[in-house]
Amino acid sequence: MRRTIISIVAAGMLLTSGLYASQTSAQVSQKAVQSAKSEAHQQQLSVVEEAVDAVMLTQSVLAKLDKKDVTGAKKDLEKAIGKLEVVLAHKDAPALLPIDSAITATEYVGDLKSIKETLDAVKKLLVIGKVQEARRLLDTLQSEIDIVTVNLPLVSYPQALKLAAKYINEGKTKEAHEVLEMALSTLVQNEIVIPLPILKAQALIEAASKIAKSDRTQALKHLEAAREELKIAKALGYTSGSDTTYKALDEAIEKIEKEVKGPNKAEKLFEDLMMQLKEFKEKAIKSVNSKKSEK
Repeated sequence: MRRTIISIVAAGMLLTSGLYASQTSAQVSQKAVQSAKSEAHQQQLSVVEEAVDAVMLTQSVLAKLDKKDVTGAKKDLEKAIGKLEVVLAHKDAPALLPIDSAITATEYVGDLKSIKETLDAVKKLLVIGKVQEARRLLDTLQSEIDIVTVNLPLVSYPQALKLAAKYINEGKTKEAHEVLEMALSTLVQNEIVIPLPILKAQALIEAASKIAKSDRTQALKHLEAAREELKIAKALGYTSGSDTTYKALDEAIEKIEKEVKGPNKAEKLFEDLMMQLKEFKEKAIKSVNSKKSEK
């Protein structure tokens, strides 16, 4: 399954400098994860009931055609078409109607060493042909929030139902069955992946910027933790199409650390780094849809 990386944490996630000063790096990171989960649920698409009903009725039509219940199939098909006509009547009807949505979160709790050990183990398993064991190990190497939405394409689905109705009226139940199966196969699945290590790094850098002058020691700890999170993100394979690289981000953090330890006038450096990280995430945003072969 293809994936897309996106950040949905708003700038409003900023806390007061007092709260930042009282938080450890681990607490800042966990707060970022909790905020991301909450934001994901708030932004989760609401399903369109008419679209859900239309899909269920389509499945019912197929079942009735299999049982040679042409009359019942025709009635359900008419209901399904009617459901979508209601949606089509709205001038701002979206091209894709959400019929199902789910959110899952997986947080990797290991370090760089454990990632390397797992990857080495995967390579050894692949060499000896133990593909499934290798796959299960690879599945542990993720730290992300996944938002999966299944959508009904409003452009093509209603037309398919109408064509199936035409075939049924002409006594061509086999053709109608084929059209409806094809219609169900056009459901579009979209998956959004939010990499937690990048999210944590952003929160840690923002936290450090707020307390760099009031708590130099803790600010440096936040920066070191942010650097580690970016290394983990890179090791786990979370990539971006941005001109900014992991190396550039690491060098920017190192530059800020030196400034905090010295004259401690890093406001502009923090601003530049946060802009770099923002661009890094934005360039990683892609629109990825995949056809769902069955529902």
